[in-house]
Amino acid sequence: MARMSVRRASSRALTVPEQTAVLTQFQSERFVDCAPAQVYVTLHEEDTYLCSPRTMYRVLAAYHQVRERRAQRTHPPYAVPRLVATQPNAVWTWDITERKGPHKGDHDKLYVVLDLYSRYVVGWMLASRESVALAQRLIKTACHRHGIARDQLTGHSDRGSVQTAKDWHALYEDLGSVRSLSRPRVSNDNPHSEALFKTTKYAPTYPGRFASFADAERWCCTFFQSYNHAHRHSGIAYCTPSAVFQGEAATQLAQRNATMRTAYQQHPERFVHGAPKPTTLPTAVYINRAEAHTVVIAP
Repeated sequence: MARMSVRRASSRALTVPEQTAVLTQFQSERFVDCAPAQVYVTLHEEDTYLCSPRTMYRVLAAYHQVRERRAQRTHPPYAVPRLVATQPNAVWTWDITERKGPHKGDHDKLYVVLDLYSRYVVGWMLASRESVALAQRLIKTACHRHGIARDQLTGHSDRGSVQTAKDWHALYEDLGSVRSLSRPRVSNDNPHSEALFKTTKYAPTYPGRFASFADAERWCCTFFQSYNHAHRHSGIAYCTPSAVFQGEAATQLAQRNATMRTAYQQHPERFVHGAPKPTTLPTAVYINRAEAHTVVIAP
């Protein structure tokens, strides 16, 4: 039977009284806010040597004092938003971004509401400022235009000053919708809206700065028309958002799959991986997909 080896303490290790002396210095009023390196050199100037800075860190770690030694403000825990959309008009996400004007410091605000399942832009607005009233009007108009019924929709957004205003609670109650918010300082809790803003800024015609408010509005009108009706989105099997939103994607995919079957029948040797698999739409689109045991917010 193998013997268990007992590690002996190093002859260089500090004794318990020496460790206590180190802790006493760090817990004193003058050193409570100082790093070990600062304490180390200050004691040198006073003709005192306790140990090396690295040993100071080891002693503090052994007594669980490496963390901030002052009382710190704590933040309440926030639940992870978990959303799933299995059809259009089940979950909308929205956000606000800036568009640069002709001069430095000139910025217009672009509000965009996106249908999560289809990636269809159900509403957008360009304004000179961020406003709770303007955002509420945009949401109300989009709900009216697309016939959103009570208890049908979940609205998700970041925690900006507009999105967290108290007036939103009354609006969502009036619409009969569920409100969902990202966690503070978490950049990927609203990824689909963020991806859309990136798409706008990488568009070939995007100028960087707009000559005027009217110029920016014209560009946005042209872009969102093209995005909804011509852009082929990889997340929805390269269908257009409008086709998925209006229930026409199945026809497009059926035609594509028929074309691929014909091509395979004519030249099967050119398909080295066998017969092409039919292209289908995703069955669901998620924000922070939950594990099997986790309850999600569903329409």
